[in-house]
Amino acid sequence: MEPVQGSLLVVDDNEMNRDMLARRLQRHGYTVTVAEDGERALEMIAAQPFDLVLLDIMMPGTSGLEVLQRLRERYSVADLPVIMATAKDQSEDVVTALKLGANDYVTKPLDFPVVLARTQTQLSLRRAVADIQHLATQLELRNRFIRETFGRYLTDDVVTSLLDSPEGLQLGGEKRRVTILMSDLRGFTSLSSHLAPEQVMTILNRYLGAMVEVITHYQGTIDEFIGDAILVIFGAPIWQEDHAQRAVACAVAMQLAMEAVNAGNRRDGLPEVEMGIGVNTGDVVIGNIGSQKRTKYGVVGTPVNLTSRIESYTIGGQLLISEATKRAIGPILSIARQMKVETKGLDEPMTIYEVRGISGTHNLFLPEHQDRLVSLSEAVQVRFAVLEEKYLDGVVLTGQLVKLSAHGGEVLAEHAVTQWSNIKIQLVAHHGEVLPGHVYAKILTHLPENPLGFYAHFTFVSPEIATVLHDLITKGAPDPAT
Repeated sequence: MEPVQGSLLVVDDNEMNRDMLARRLQRHGYTVTVAEDGERALEMIAAQPFDLVLLDIMMPGTSGLEVLQRLRERYSVADLPVIMATAKDQSEDVVTALKLGANDYVTKPLDFPVVLARTQTQLSLRRAVADIQHLATQLELRNRFIRETFGRYLTDDVVTSLLDSPEGLQLGGEKRRVTILMSDLRGFTSLSSHLAPEQVMTILNRYLGAMVEVITHYQGTIDEFIGDAILVIFGAPIWQEDHAQRAVACAVAMQLAMEAVNAGNRRDGLPEVEMGIGVNTGDVVIGNIGSQKRTKYGVVGTPVNLTSRIESYTIGGQLLISEATKRAIGPILSIARQMKVETKGLDEPMTIYEVRGISGTHNLFLPEHQDRLVSLSEAVQVRFAVLEEKYLDGVVLTGQLVKLSAHGGEVLAEHAVTQWSNIKIQLVAHHGEVLPGHVYAKILTHLPENPLGFYAHFTFVSPEIATVLHDLITKGAPDPAT
C-alpha cells in the first residue's frame, strides 16, 4: 500500500516507546507529534488538527479509554481516526475501545509493520471519506445550481425528475392520461402595438408572475410560455389521481388572480387585460422531446391540439372545459352553460362547458358579471372582416351597431356570419369616412329576432375607438331587455 501522508499524534506515557514509534513513522514521511499523557493529548488535539491518533490504553491519570470517549464527543470516526495500543492480555479493553468508537487497535509489544499498515489503512479511509464528502458537496452545489437556474423555466417536479432518474435526460416518452390547461390574454398582440416595450414587459411579467404562483400552488407542470400564452400539464411528471380537479381549480384561481394583476396595471397607469382558459383531459405522449443537443420536457397528442381549440373559443374572464374533463371531475363542477362548437380535426360538433366554479375541497367560484347593453340613440355604421387563424380573410362586410356596453355590442349585419368567428370592426362616420382605430371581437350569439344580427364580445379596443364608444354609451338609453 502506498503511504498516505498525514499528521500523527502518538500518545504514550513510556518515553522510549513513543520516541521510537515517532522516529520510525517519520522515516515513512509522516509528521509526528508526541504526548506523554491523556490530558496533554487532549490539549494538543484542541490546539491543532491531526489526521490520526495512536493512543495507548494504559496510562496514569486520564486513561486512553477516557481520552477516546472525550474525543468521540467532538470528532466522528471519519473525522479523527484513533488506533488503540494495548497489551495482548487486555482483550476486554479492546472490546470497550471499539464500542467507544476506536477505529482499530494494535497489541504490545508493537509489531511496526502492522502499526504502519493499519495507520496507512485508516488514513486512506479518512481520505476517501473526505473525497466522498467533497463530491457530495459539489453534487449538492451542482443540483442547487440546476434547481435555481432551470427552476425558473421548469417546475420543481420536472427538475427533480431529471436529477433523480439516471434516464432523466434521455429522449423518449410514455403514454399517460393527463389534464392540459392553456391560457391566453385576449387581444394582447394588438394591445402591445399601442404600448412602449417596457410597458408591454411590465404587464406581461406581472401577469406571468401571478399565474406561475397559482400554477405552482396547484402543482401544475408549466410546459412552456408562448408569448402571453401558458401551457400547463397536470398529472405528469408526478402522477396525481385528481389531476382534472387540480387543473380546473387552478384555472378558476388564475381567473380570480387577474383582479390583483389589473389592480397593479391600474396603479401604474397601464391598461387592464383579460384572460381566457381552456382545459381538456386525454391520453398523450409525454417526456423528453427533441435531439441530443436540444431537448425539452413536453407533451404531444391530439388532446393538446383540442385544448388549444377549446381555449380559442373563450372570451376574457372565461373558463371552458371539454366533456372528458367534466366527466373526470363529476358533480362538484358548477356549469354556467354548455355549447356545441365545430372544430378542425373533428367530424362531429364538440360540446364544451363554461365553468363557473368548483366545490368540494377547492370551493372556488368566479363572480357573475352582467353585461348591461344600452340602445344607441342612432345606429352607427360599421365595417368588419372575419379573421381566419388570426389573419383577415379580405372580405369586408357592413352592418349597424345598435346596442353597446363596455364589453360588447349588438350588430345588425347585411350578411350572415358564423358564430364564434373573430372579427375586426371599424366605425364609419356620417359622411362615410372610416374612423381611425379598430375593435377586435368574438361573435358569441346570433340575435333571436334577426338571424343576421349578432352579439360580439370585445377582445381589444384601440384607444381612439374607446373614447368614441364611451361617448356612445353615455348618450344611449339602457336597454329594457337587459
